[in-house]
Amino acid sequence: MHRKFVVGLLVLLAIPALADQVVLKNGDRLTGSITKSDGKVLVIKTDYAGDVTVKFDAIQSITSAGDLNVSLGGKTVVGPVTTSGDDVVVATKTAGLVEAPKVSVTMLRSPAEQAAYEKSLHPGLLEGWNGGVNLGFAVTRGNSETKNLNIAFNATRKGFHDKLILYTNSIYATNELPTATPHTTANSTGGGARYDHDFSPRVFGFVNGDFLSNALQELNLRATAGGGIGVHAIKNAFTTFDLLAGLNYTHEGYSSFTIPPAPPSTTATVIPAKTDSLEGLTLGDAFTQKIGKGTVITQNLFFYPDLTQTGQYRGTFNFGTVTKLNKWLGWQNSFADIYVSNPPTGTKKNDLQIATGLNFSFTH
Repeated sequence: MHRKFVVGLLVLLAIPALADQVVLKNGDRLTGSITKSDGKVLVIKTDYAGDVTVKFDAIQSITSAGDLNVSLGGKTVVGPVTTSGDDVVVATKTAGLVEAPKVSVTMLRSPAEQAAYEKSLHPGLLEGWNGGVNLGFAVTRGNSETKNLNIAFNATRKGFHDKLILYTNSIYATNELPTATPHTTANSTGGGARYDHDFSPRVFGFVNGDFLSNALQELNLRATAGGGIGVHAIKNAFTTFDLLAGLNYTHEGYSSFTIPPAPPSTTATVIPAKTDSLEGLTLGDAFTQKIGKGTVITQNLFFYPDLTQTGQYRGTFNFGTVTKLNKWLGWQNSFADIYVSNPPTGTKKNDLQIATGLNFSFTH
């Protein structure tokens, strides 16, 4: 009891309301504001060196000038913190002095960090977004007269147990020479959203919706909605690799169009409009890899076997990289392949899209 009284007195008197202090086992002394710790490392903000990160097991003693939120073996307490030998002592307002072994500390946060953490558990609808806008544009004149424009948008909002992804991509290209046929050489717009909710650290459920319009394939609109179960095969700070499986419903509509006659025929072929409603499987993967501090690689592959018309299927493959040039500007490259096994007569099954340009990133 006498020992706890002395420790409590030290907590109240040491470094009075000036700064937190961390003393390392090698004798180094850091003074500033303790920000956070996960029990492995501790971050203290100093006036002379900014944020300094030290290994938790290299710390000899801690003294905080104000309250800290501390998790000790599953129990969270709040109050000024000091150490006594190999123990941590928290002077709480409600339970008095709480003492536990220093190795039992699993979390330590300043009031500001704790408030930010609690807000991250329940962010507002417009909060917690990260993403970017890709822009590519080219013009030629002289022997060739072409224009092409590629615009893409992606945004991700991560919660504590869920994630919402929004994305869209549009590519348009023309050949304006009088002899060119056709003048429009690309005109495609697609996009969608996916929502994931974790049931456990490895297993999650998802719902998604996608749309695609492709003028050169006479596709007015293909809309797909579905859902299923996914597995986080790899999930760490640098790499994520998810496997997904589920069911989907697709509704698509194609316009009628005319195929010009080919010699020796003199009669054009009219391809009638058609509309399909399809039920199918969703099988795919989503991969993200961070390389260093400046480059992110993304890849996803989805396969949609048709359950309504057995033997028919669709597939999409996307691969992209973004390399940061500064905090908000980067260089992006993208490759996309969209395959349909049964397109309208006279159109191709495969559409490849390759684009490069600038990436404007944002965080909210």
